[in-house]
Amino acid sequence: MENLPASLQLFLRTLSQVLGEMGPKSPLSPSLKSLLRILAENFGYKRVFLAIYDSNTGTLKIGLTHSQPKAAEVTYQPGQGVTGMVFQTGRAIVVPRMKDHPEFLNRAFGRTQDELASLAFISVPVVTPGPGAESEVLGTLSVDLPTLPRDVLENHRQFLEVVAQLIANQVARLQEEMLLQRQLMAQGLGLIGDTPESGMPLPNIVASSKPMRLVLQQVAQVAASRATVLLRGESGTGKELLAEAIHAASPRAGKALVKLNCAALPSELIESELFGHEKGAFTGAIAAKKGMFEQAAKGTLFLDEIGELSLEAQAKVLRAIQEKEIQRLGSEQTITVDVRLICATHRQLEDLLTEGLFREDLYYRINVFPIFIPPLRERPEDILPMAEHFLQYFAKDYAKHIKRISTPAIDMLMSYHWPGNVRELRNCMERAVLLCDEEVIRSYHLPPTLQTAESSATDTNLSFGESVGKFEQELLVDALKKAKGNMLQAARDLRVSYRIVNYKVKKYRIDPKKFTIIARPKRKPTPA
Repeated sequence: MENLPASLQLFLRTLSQVLGEMGPKSPLSPSLKSLLRILAENFGYKRVFLAIYDSNTGTLKIGLTHSQPKAAEVTYQPGQGVTGMVFQTGRAIVVPRMKDHPEFLNRAFGRTQDELASLAFISVPVVTPGPGAESEVLGTLSVDLPTLPRDVLENHRQFLEVVAQLIANQVARLQEEMLLQRQLMAQGLGLIGDTPESGMPLPNIVASSKPMRLVLQQVAQVAASRATVLLRGESGTGKELLAEAIHAASPRAGKALVKLNCAALPSELIESELFGHEKGAFTGAIAAKKGMFEQAAKGTLFLDEIGELSLEAQAKVLRAIQEKEIQRLGSEQTITVDVRLICATHRQLEDLLTEGLFREDLYYRINVFPIFIPPLRERPEDILPMAEHFLQYFAKDYAKHIKRISTPAIDMLMSYHWPGNVRELRNCMERAVLLCDEEVIRSYHLPPTLQTAESSATDTNLSFGESVGKFEQELLVDALKKAKGNMLQAARDLRVSYRIVNYKVKKYRIDPKKFTIIARPKRKPTPA
């Protein structure tokens, strides 16, 4: 590669960096933004942006940019302007000088007259991989760059077409995200992680995986109705959080959301909690008390672990759903209630039906709109975004200055099977933040349950020397990342000599060049 021309070397190295950003564990939106930044820094592009087609509106919308657009939201009709023409035809367009092209609209970035006179523009289509008619144009990848000879601009065009092919699958996912985000926002919902928009009203929902995006799509569909929802999934998957989301996006959002964990109280107290009681109804009932059905009037009642209700309590809940009436314990007077019911369970209600422990008529009443929440092990794409979300939350809560999670710790998080689901991940990250006294969460900050043979340097199958070696590698890689591949700076940060760092790099076969941000060579002045 050293014998190749400098410009070709830069193209190839940039492609290597692009491929590095497109790994299977990479969060979608951040990795695409990082890719745009790499293109801008390596080639001196003034602006780099992705415009993505929105099938709901039939327009192109700027989805991701390296430089902030001046207009809040800019859209293009297919065939409108250079960007719209590229989308409509599926063919790249090179504009040697912006001010000379009659179709260049200059909508999004408010380029000055000097910029229009001194900048070129290249736009290439992003097309889904597929033979012939099966391929589909998803949007465009466009750059602003200094005016250059036509052959040089053509080289950049060819390079950008290769990049567009490499990121097509990620752009297809981003297009899905934007469509889902529009649906959720219409219902007052939002998510964080891999979504292009920010500032959503429910910042605790992290959904990067397709299964969870489908769950949130179901939430958006049912939230506006008064239908009873049954949330099903293992303990710790976030059923209560989704119940809060449904209530927040419903017309009842201004009223109370009342919650009861049916497994947390003995059966003799459940009925009193749900339906209330009159004074003297039983020993200890020294005053009348409203039940949760009354407390949730015109709002929402969330019954967690409904499979734990006694058969007698089930009969009364069924009557409350069917007749919209309840009776307090110790009273014969009926009280009309207007409550939207959300239920949740981790148990197989169908097995309870067979065993006679759950009423069939109640089952069909609450199973109007079931939503199945997959366990965390079946949606690994959510693990890292959630871990980073909890890291930020607890670092702020405990006033810790922790910036990131180390690569070995990430590998450990990704290889664990998470029997406790999101709840276990949350507890794991809280513990790590409490133990961490530096800027990076490392593998030894994670709980012993995560110290597996696949991901830990402290596994008992390793000798003491091997464990120390793995720890050395982790420290060295982190220092090189921070120093952008500069071994001298890494040695200063580690407070050891350059000779030791050089020796360890060779010993562990670490390539410092992988962490180097390639400097853009200075261009020779273009002949007049």
